[in-house]
Amino acid sequence: MTRQMLWKLLGADHPMEAHKVDSRAIYELGQGGDAKEGVESFLEKRPPEFPSKVSEDMPEFYPWWEERKFK
Repeated sequence: MTRQMLWKLLGADHPMEAHKVDSRAIYELGQGGDAKEGVESFLEKRPPEFPSKVSEDMPEFYPWWEERKFK
């Protein structure tokens, strides 16, 4: 998700466009199991076991961009 945000938003017309996507990602991903597991594993001083998978658990707004057609 972060890599896609960096690459896709480098060419954004305005910084607010990147801010909107970033804020939505923080909101949606911050409520998921990975965020909870990250905090719990840190507090318990153990390696994390993240439950989410990129192949299945991307936020519903992903992908947010439209592919541009090459001419």
